[in-house]
Amino acid sequence: MSGLAEDGGLLLPRAIPRIDKETFDSWQGLTYQKLAFQIMSRFIDDIPVSDLKGLINKSYESFDHHDVAPLIHRGDLHILELFHGPTLAFKDIALQFLGNLFDYLLKKNDSYMNILGATSGDTGSAAIYGVRGKKRIKIFILHPHKRISPVQEKQMTTVVDDNVFNIAINGTFDDGQEIVKEIFGDIEFKRAHRLGAINSINWARILAQVVYYVHCCLHIAAHEKDSASAFSVPTGNFGDIFAGFIARRMLPEGIISKLILATNANDILSRFVATGDYSLKKVVRTSSPSMDIQAASNFERYLYYLFDKEPDRVKEAMQTFKTTGSLDLSDYMGHIKRDFLTTSISDKEVVDTIASFYKKHEYVLDPHTAVGVHAAMNHRTQGVPMICLATAHPAKFGETVEKAIGRPLTLPPVLADIMGREGRCVVMDADQQEIMSYLNKHAIKE
Repeated sequence: MSGLAEDGGLLLPRAIPRIDKETFDSWQGLTYQKLAFQIMSRFIDDIPVSDLKGLINKSYESFDHHDVAPLIHRGDLHILELFHGPTLAFKDIALQFLGNLFDYLLKKNDSYMNILGATSGDTGSAAIYGVRGKKRIKIFILHPHKRISPVQEKQMTTVVDDNVFNIAINGTFDDGQEIVKEIFGDIEFKRAHRLGAINSINWARILAQVVYYVHCCLHIAAHEKDSASAFSVPTGNFGDIFAGFIARRMLPEGIISKLILATNANDILSRFVATGDYSLKKVVRTSSPSMDIQAASNFERYLYYLFDKEPDRVKEAMQTFKTTGSLDLSDYMGHIKRDFLTTSISDKEVVDTIASFYKKHEYVLDPHTAVGVHAAMNHRTQGVPMICLATAHPAKFGETVEKAIGRPLTLPPVLADIMGREGRCVVMDADQQEIMSYLNKHAIKE
């Protein structure tokens, strides 16, 4: 519920449960919902079985595909479509569950909460759709003003439920995320306002995302015997690929062979995997705005495992990074290279990838997915099934996609409906005290 630990660090389970081969094989044929229960129940011991099953089933009722996350085959790639939820982005898979989980726990404890988060695009709308109209919750979402796509902005600002507050800040996503972390670090303010996190700093979101990695591995195991799965993951905040890292630690050895970390021009994570250099640069605006991030919020979770599960070393490293904007992790390159491969992609390569993939397969990629597909092409290995995570519907980024494929896209009805609506949003400076004052004025209180 709190999202961030009281010392400012991120929460992790004490241990990662291991799944043996017999158990993994027994999951063949399970629906997505039943598989989600099998995985989540190994981490959750404070919710009755029937209630947890109910929460999972309720969370995926709003998806427009019966498989929730279907695997589509194009050429020699598998495309995992994660955009069949209400906001047409992969964040729905975790945030529909998290919204229902929050609501369940608040009712059970006769309590309330104020959610505070920052978004680089898709998290905000998915979070808002996950909790809109819930009487025990108010949600405050910061996004970088005019630095997200028009569709992403409309998806957030046209939700006018009384419990939803959109704040556009004059700055970058990193500015917003830093403000959120600083506010959560003010323990007195956090407790007084019962703040909760819905960004990928919330462990429950990572847990929900682990499910679709296992879902894919089961599909590959059923159709390509004895084949390990490789995943190409477009990532900016390190949450989605970290879920893959957890899935790999859970599953029997050899089920997941490779995790490919794909970034756009904001390449701090690629530089880290390639050379051990984790150092800040200026955020560059790209055609894949949800990845226009430098300081990756989930990175310290990976450091915990890289540093042999020693929290004090993680804390020291994160303090160094906060002070200097840089970490030299080149001494760990052996471990890092075993965990990840990487590619950084330019905007031109994104457009070229969308165009060529459409020409060959009559399948339209969104810019973020194109980043992952391009990286997958760079790291293909003969005989190893390659799964590319499709993180958003292409219509959310129409301008780039239309430039690439040479024709306009038809907006899905759910998007066409909101584009002509008036939005509701306040524009503020990226100032922590100003944001706290706004929260103090509008938050739910006793």
